[in-house]
Amino acid sequence: MSVENSQKTKGFPWDIPRTRPDRPLSRAMERLYSNYPTPRPEDNPLFTSFKYTRITGFDYGLEDGRVSRRDPSKIICDNGKYYVWYTKRDTISPPSGAEFCSDDIPSTDWDLSDIWYATSLDGFHWEEQGIAVPRPNKPKPGWRSVSTPDILLWKGKYYLYYQAFEEPSGLKGDHCPVSVSSADSPDGPWTPCADAVIPNGAPGEWDQYSIHDPYPIVINGKIYVYYKAAFGDKPDCLVGNGVAIADDPLGPFVKHPLNPVLNSGHETTVFRFGNGVAAFAIRNGIESNTIQYSPDGINFDIAAVTSLMPVGAGPYIPDVFISEGQGKGFTWGLAHFCDHDKPDRKFSFLGRFDCDLRNKFPRSNIANNTEIKWGPDAFFSQGLSEEIKALRAREAREEAISKENTSSDSVEDN
Repeated sequence: MSVENSQKTKGFPWDIPRTRPDRPLSRAMERLYSNYPTPRPEDNPLFTSFKYTRITGFDYGLEDGRVSRRDPSKIICDNGKYYVWYTKRDTISPPSGAEFCSDDIPSTDWDLSDIWYATSLDGFHWEEQGIAVPRPNKPKPGWRSVSTPDILLWKGKYYLYYQAFEEPSGLKGDHCPVSVSSADSPDGPWTPCADAVIPNGAPGEWDQYSIHDPYPIVINGKIYVYYKAAFGDKPDCLVGNGVAIADDPLGPFVKHPLNPVLNSGHETTVFRFGNGVAAFAIRNGIESNTIQYSPDGINFDIAAVTSLMPVGAGPYIPDVFISEGQGKGFTWGLAHFCDHDKPDRKFSFLGRFDCDLRNKFPRSNIANNTEIKWGPDAFFSQGLSEEIKALRAREAREEAISKENTSSDSVEDN
C-alpha cells in the first residue's frame, strides 16, 4: 500500500474486533484472524496457562537418585477413583550412562524400569498399588526395561501400550519397539499381547529406530496411537509426532502416509477438542510451547502459544475414549519433574498440573493469565557456565581493543 493510500485509511480500531475488519492488515495482524481461533487469548478456548501443585503419597527414599517415577499415562476414572500408570525405577544406584551401566546399574532415568500404577480419590493424594507390567524374562522385548505407558479402554477391556527396551538406553541411541498388554480391570492382572504392535520404520525413514510415547485415543470409531520419534542424531533439537491407526487394539496398525503430523514436541499429549483434535508441542522443535489443532487429527496448525507447559503430561480427559459428539477438553493431570542440577543423583518425580482447556465459556482465571511473572532468580538460574563466561569476556575485550585500534588509525590518517 502506498503512503498516500494509507493516509486515507482509518487507523486500526482501539477495541480489537473479534472478526477480521474490512481493511488492509499487516501479516502479523492477518495471522490473528487467519491462524488462530480468536484474536484475543481470553477468547481462545485452546489458550491456557498452567499451575503446578506437589502431590502426596509417593516415597522417593533418600532422594538420592535410586527411586524415580516419570512418564505418567492419561488418567482414567473407574471404580469411583482415578488411575494412573507410570515408569518406576528402583535401582541400587542413580543412572550412570550407557558406558558404565550393568544388569543392576541403569544407564538412564528410564532404564531398568517397570510399569507401576497408583489410585487417588481427589487427584492430589495418590496411593501406589504396585507393578502393573513387569519386565519379562530375557530375551523377550522389554527384558531390559518397560516404560512410558499409556492406557486405552476399548469394548470393555483395558490396554496398556509401552516402550519395550532390549538394550540399555543410550548404548546405540534410544531404540525400542512398542508392546501392549491387556486386562479386564484397571487393577489387572495384565497379559502381554504383542511384542511390537507398531513396527519401526524402514531403514532411512524418520522412525526407523524408535516408536516412543505411544498415546492412544479414539477418533471416528478407530484407534489412533500417536507416538514420537527423533530426527537424525540430535534428538534434543527436533522431535516429531506421528500416528498409526487400527480397528483393533492389537492391530494391524497402519501409519499415516503424511507422518510426521507434528514437527515439534518431545512427548505426546493429544485430545479430542470440539469437532477436531488438539495436541501439545513442548520442549523440542521450532514450534515448541504451542497448543495445536487439527480438524482431522492429521493436519495441525498452531492454535495458541503459551509457556511453562507440563513435561510428559498425562491429563484426565473424561471423554477420551468416546468418538461421538464434541470433545470437551480437560482441566488437570499429572506430569513429571526432574532436578537437572543434580546429575549424580538424578531422578524424576510426579506432580499435578491444572489448566483450563475446556471447550466451554466462561474461561477461568487460569485461562486468562497471559503473563507469568518470574523472580530474578529464575532468570539468573539460566546463567552462563564459567567456561562460556570467560570466552564471552575475552571476545568482548578483543573487540574493544580492535575498535580502539581502528579509531586510532582513523585519527592518524586524518
